[in-house]
Amino acid sequence: MDDLLAESSTGKGDTPALAAITGTAGVGKSTLAVWWAHQVSTKFPDGQLYINLRGFAAGTALAVEDALRQFLEAFEVPPDHLPVSVEAQAALFRTLMAERKVLVLLDNARDAEQVRPLLPGSTGCFTLVTSRNDVAGLVAREGARPVTLNLLTAGEAQQLLIQRLGAERVAAEPDAAQSIIAGCARLPLALAVVAARAATQPQSSLSLLARQLRHVDAQLNMLTAGDAVSDVRAALSWSYQALGADAARLFRLMGTHPGPDIATAAVASLAGVPIAHAMSLLSQLAQANLLTEEASGRYYLHDLLRAYAVDLTQELDSTDDCRRAHHRILDHYLHTAHMAARLLEPHRENIILAQPQPGVIPEDLYDYEHAMAWFSAERSVMLASIELAASNGFDLHTAQLAWTLTTFFYLRGYWQDWAAVQHTTLRTAQRSRDQTGQARAHRHVASAYIRLARYDDAIGHLRRALALLAELDDSDNAAGIHYSIAWALDLSEQHHEALQHARRAMAMYQAAGQRIGHADSLNLIGWCHAKLGHYRQAVTYCRKALLVHQQLGDRHGEAGTWDSLGYAHSRLGQHAKATADYERAITLYRNLGDLYNEADTLAHAGDNHLAAGDHEAAVEDWRRAVTILDELGHPDAYKVRAKMADH
Repeated sequence: MDDLLAESSTGKGDTPALAAITGTAGVGKSTLAVWWAHQVSTKFPDGQLYINLRGFAAGTALAVEDALRQFLEAFEVPPDHLPVSVEAQAALFRTLMAERKVLVLLDNARDAEQVRPLLPGSTGCFTLVTSRNDVAGLVAREGARPVTLNLLTAGEAQQLLIQRLGAERVAAEPDAAQSIIAGCARLPLALAVVAARAATQPQSSLSLLARQLRHVDAQLNMLTAGDAVSDVRAALSWSYQALGADAARLFRLMGTHPGPDIATAAVASLAGVPIAHAMSLLSQLAQANLLTEEASGRYYLHDLLRAYAVDLTQELDSTDDCRRAHHRILDHYLHTAHMAARLLEPHRENIILAQPQPGVIPEDLYDYEHAMAWFSAERSVMLASIELAASNGFDLHTAQLAWTLTTFFYLRGYWQDWAAVQHTTLRTAQRSRDQTGQARAHRHVASAYIRLARYDDAIGHLRRALALLAELDDSDNAAGIHYSIAWALDLSEQHHEALQHARRAMAMYQAAGQRIGHADSLNLIGWCHAKLGHYRQAVTYCRKALLVHQQLGDRHGEAGTWDSLGYAHSRLGQHAKATADYERAITLYRNLGDLYNEADTLAHAGDNHLAAGDHEAAVEDWRRAVTILDELGHPDAYKVRAKMADH
């Protein structure tokens, strides 16, 4: 690695410096990369970025857009100002890196395609990639420097044991040390695991430990494959068998956890034990090098350890035991996420949860910010949990987990995720022939598609939902479908048809006594009237809506109504009133973290300034709107940019 150190210090060249460390699982790629990053940290005054891309974790490889979001947030781009599309995220990341000197460590990459959007594009930066796979594409196209990491030599393996156990102990029994090295196939991960056990038994001779390792190897017959990945299982088994029963059970259960990492409270629920006991067991596993604790207090298993834990579960645990563990962890995430969702949107129509399974300990969330932070930390786990629920027959959990994520996805702009989880919910509802569930999932898919400007697709899903509810004679839920159809039709400039559906929604909501839905529909009717040129009618309807939203404390509904009033007042020539309306809406949307609607209202405010003859204020509002829409990767940016070009 010395040549990489020299290269990183020069800051010269026409292309950003890039290197890729490759080698088999457990050979020490990540350890070497992190060590080297610390050695050269002073040469990168603008910071270091590290991310585990989880390229070989079963079902949990990190999506490129998630990695980019983490990088952007590290440079203090507000979460609610992050772009949606991968292209927009990558462009913003490269812009931020353009004048910086940053060391970027992309650990455990699946392939070159996962890496390319994460390259900073600055000659002052240095990117180090680790991967089990040959990343020839990075060498050929990006000029990466390849570094192949092989198994340790016998001498290097001995030095590792000396560092862990002391030179005197290893020198006293050289043959036993060599036997241990052979049993671990000179793989650093295996040697570290075995050394951890040996260190906890200072009274035992290395010869005894070597015989125990050989005995385990013979029992498991795990050396037939002849490669390092197979060989390591004997060493892992040796340390696993030294665990107490509860710690061993937790290790096996950790392999069944759906997400890439796990918090302590979730560990307790997974195992069905008190939190204090879970912490003790986690400490035992960490001391045995059978799991890793992150700085954030979350835990994860190395890929090989996870695979080994899964093997053990299949061998030792019954199907019923595994299903009960799945039920507990799904209950944990569902009940905690339900609490978080209620904190984010208290006025949203609630769902009724079944009592959690015995041993489940939901986390205690106490305010809006805490709820948002929890969802942000658990987002990958929640997505994996929904897939776990859907693939194992937990259909109600699938639908209810998806419900809990709706507001978070909406506010943070995770619209692709929103559509994806609702498609999963739709499949499970179709499988169980749940027509109400199908209709609800169709509506949520449509809502995500509307945000993605896929209006025709959205209307198609909504019409299928309406047909299903008609068969059920379900007018209460049909009201929401008509409202969403009106919303999609209005955005696709079909205002007469939108008004018809908005009126039907209002009547249904009113009959059902649903005040927020009734107020939302009043506002939408007013908006449709405004788009049709009926401005005074628009003001009348919107004022009625505003009164209800304010009475109920519904800030989001209030913001939307102020925007509608601003539009109507502007068209009536009442520009000062319109400006005040828009400012109220923009402030509310910003406080709520609703980025798209903030941009949409800014665009309307710019139109109002232009109509009032204030060209400079108009361009400034449009510029702010375009900045947000570009960050979101939303196609509306083109329309607003066209206004700027014309004026």
